Amino acid sequence: MEQKKVTKFDLVESVYLETNCEKKTVQTVLESILENIKSSLKDGATIELRGFGTFEPRLRKGRSRARNPKTGEELSVAPHYVAAFRSGQELKNALWELPVPAKKS
Repeated sequence: MEQKKVTKFDLVESVYLETNCEKKTVQTVLESILENIKSSLKDGATIELRGFGTFEPRLRKGRSRARNPKTGEELSVAPHYVAAFRSGQELKNALWELPVPAKKS
């Protein structure tokens, strides 16, 4: 399967072509959705998008000894939250049916 990166610009372009809404309107709506997701996660809320998946803040425990992989420097990492995503059943099923490329020998 070819690796392709879909950017925010690509999403705006796709929705614009499918809906015939003004491109600026589509961009504003997408920015607003993403900003609301970020704001809700910062407030500790879980965002559930039925059929797609769930975003939630998840606590990562800290470490007294960690290593910066770039410099090799030892440091400590405090407990912190990260954004976690769990895919919904419809998304899982859609991805399950993707063709698996044959191994090259």
